[in-house]
Amino acid sequence: MKNTIITVLVMAAVFLGYQQVRSMDDKMEKLMDKMAEHTQSAVFAGGCFWCTESDFEKVDGVIEAVSGYTGGRMENPTYKQVSAGGTDHVEAIKVAYDPAKVSYDQLLDIFWRHVDPTDAGGQFVDRGDQYRSAIFYANDKERQMAEASKKALNASGRFERPVVTEILPLGPFYEAEDYHQDYHKKNPLRYNWYRSGSGRDRFLEMTWAGEETEMEKKVEVDIPTDDQLKQTLTPLQYLVARESGTEPPFNNEYWDNHVPGIYVDVVSGEPLFSSTDKFDSGTGWPSFTRPLQPDNVVEKKDTGYFMVRTEVRSKHADSHLGHVFSDGPKPTGLRYCINSASMKFIPADQLEEAGYGGYRSLFEK
Repeated sequence: MKNTIITVLVMAAVFLGYQQVRSMDDKMEKLMDKMAEHTQSAVFAGGCFWCTESDFEKVDGVIEAVSGYTGGRMENPTYKQVSAGGTDHVEAIKVAYDPAKVSYDQLLDIFWRHVDPTDAGGQFVDRGDQYRSAIFYANDKERQMAEASKKALNASGRFERPVVTEILPLGPFYEAEDYHQDYHKKNPLRYNWYRSGSGRDRFLEMTWAGEETEMEKKVEVDIPTDDQLKQTLTPLQYLVARESGTEPPFNNEYWDNHVPGIYVDVVSGEPLFSSTDKFDSGTGWPSFTRPLQPDNVVEKKDTGYFMVRTEVRSKHADSHLGHVFSDGPKPTGLRYCINSASMKFIPADQLEEAGYGGYRSLFEK
């Protein structure tokens, strides 16, 4: 009898718990439906979707911006396929927004202020049809508004060349791989060196002369502190990159590495050198004839150890890399003598996955 009573009580508790969970699920479903009623979406292509996503997510009233691909003929394309330029897709973003806070007209204004609408061959450093600018309309009202805004921009005299941004019907939108979503948040240092070197912001500053709209907001970049780096770097990496130390020759990670790929800053991920410029200097340290991205490498006078040398540091992370000497081989005659501990190596067959797909052409036969 006692066991029967306990069983009944347990079953009752389970039933009541189920009813409570079901009630909560019903409430959540109703809440999601209500939110959906007040949410609309818009699709734009503005070159690199890392940048376009970042620009729109700063706008008050934008709930979410998702990177993806649209405008092509292939189903479920991958980044590798789209970036190769053979699918007719463009890198694009789908913007979910609250029309009570920001209108479609205002989103169009934000879009025009973050692209070069006169460039038919891509956007800034990213070249090819897969990086061209476009507005994708979901209905006739969006088409009319987009065409009117394009006509007004053309008539404004803002640009010497005609506005060539396409206005196209929206077809299937395929979300990009997870590592591309919120790239500016997940990899802030790497995103910022890419953006600063792309030429996008310089163009926008010259074109709009600080005419930010009221809908835009600034976002601070979270740069790791030295305490944080002590937790993420090895003692040797921290000693070399942050305290200008030197690793032992012939006993470091990359001095005899012959695998194709690029070398990036161990702190920020900014591209520094390529295996295509690497040579055996006989010194026991990785040696290169030139930087992969000259803008990412800064030279400074070094008078330590009773010598006068030229130190090499990364621009964005300010990591100590090594020194440059004038006893290298052709074609530059330079020898960038770099510490392995200051760098991370990205093999050529992993460039897309790691977010460096733009350098894959260096290693294509």
